[in-house]
Amino acid sequence: MPALTFGKKICQWCVQHEAAQRGEEGDDAKQIVMPAPWVRREASVGLTQILLGANVMIFAAMVASSTNPIAFANPFQEFSLRLSVHFGANYGLYTLSGDWWRLVTYMFLHGSLMHIAFNMWCLWDLGALCESLYGRWSFAGIYLITGVAGGVGSLAWNPGVWSVGASGAIFGLAGALIASFYLGEFSLPRVAISGTLRSLVFFVGFNVLFGSLFPGIDNACHAGGLISGLILGALIARVAPEHDAPLRRASVVLIVALAVMASAVGVQRWRGGSMGVARALASISENDPNRRITELQAIVKQQPNLADAHFSLGDAYFDRGQYPQAEGEFKRVLELQPQNTGARFNLGITFLNEKRRSDANAAFTQMVSQDAKSAEGHYGLGLVLFDEEKYQAAIEEYKTAARLKPHLSGVYSEIGQCYAKLKMYDEAIAAYIQEKEKNGDEPDVETALGDAYQAKGMTQQAQEARNKAIQLKGQNTD
Repeated sequence: MPALTFGKKICQWCVQHEAAQRGEEGDDAKQIVMPAPWVRREASVGLTQILLGANVMIFAAMVASSTNPIAFANPFQEFSLRLSVHFGANYGLYTLSGDWWRLVTYMFLHGSLMHIAFNMWCLWDLGALCESLYGRWSFAGIYLITGVAGGVGSLAWNPGVWSVGASGAIFGLAGALIASFYLGEFSLPRVAISGTLRSLVFFVGFNVLFGSLFPGIDNACHAGGLISGLILGALIARVAPEHDAPLRRASVVLIVALAVMASAVGVQRWRGGSMGVARALASISENDPNRRITELQAIVKQQPNLADAHFSLGDAYFDRGQYPQAEGEFKRVLELQPQNTGARFNLGITFLNEKRRSDANAAFTQMVSQDAKSAEGHYGLGLVLFDEEKYQAAIEEYKTAARLKPHLSGVYSEIGQCYAKLKMYDEAIAAYIQEKEKNGDEPDVETALGDAYQAKGMTQQAQEARNKAIQLKGQNTD
């Protein structure tokens, strides 16, 4: 048995051997043959393969539903927020205001081809071993509970960020295996242990490294899955290690599941208030601008210190062209939340529409001074430079914004506009196409692309782009 075994745990073969040494077993006693726990006994398809197949099928459905499926030949191309939320991403705005089912669905979604490829490789490796050691139903419980715990951790850390991926559940499997190995639950051949540890170290190290170097990695989800997996694996190893005690094993799984549910309730009470209001704001009528402003004014009157309501009211005024009123609302948001970069950006855009370039420049400059990596701040400075007809300088600011946030909506289109002003139509066309690849098809981009083609004398391509713009506008109207 492993050296770190607590209490006296002797396998059936050792019990028989000790009895024979005491003379309690005859020489003709049959030796017990015990199947190795790491050898799969089920002849049917394992749950690991089913989970893997479900993830791949859902990814294929998301690609088919994307506005530009061909773009997913790029392994790093990511789905849009709208599509991910439609398929069930874990997003505080929806999850914390009633869509609790997203804590399950999100773990079957992935953001890109590279994302699903890496996660499925880890699931194939760790899932098969975990299923063999724990059995199908215990494995299913560990996978689902730790995946949900990862989603809860993500909501607690940053409810405003949407999360997808099986990595929370996979970290849970890793945690359960580590706990069981150290507590002496399983006895594995050295080759199996070393192979598993290599996978665990690589998986954890890879994600921790990339999570610290690059934005977009949901380390809170990974931590929630890992911690819950360690707890669940330790309890199984200490309380219910035997496969022939299903009620005890089920009780352990149920207790941890209830603990995760209690954590979710706690996070909802902590974070849910603001998210519920945000969802209510999102449900306000978009088709009737006057009604939208009236409804938002009512919310602001009831809750004058609600920054989200002031922000939405500012947007509504801006859409109506009521820029002084929009300016007042965005300034109120900054009084309540001085670090609200979205409000400061919108305030700068409002200044631009009021022909107040110096004020707009000051707003965007303050964003960059507070955070040199503010893609929106550099984007705003580019808008000011474009308005001043300093097109080459604007291009440099836009390129900085694109480097900091490759999927920033509109940035490549603005680069295209600058190149078009400079009569560099090849570069403008390339920029418009890049905008389409990064953020999907938009009628305004197609119109600008058609103009660039026309300036190049490419009449057929120009007409095709303009026809597509008309088609997209018709779809948006529908």
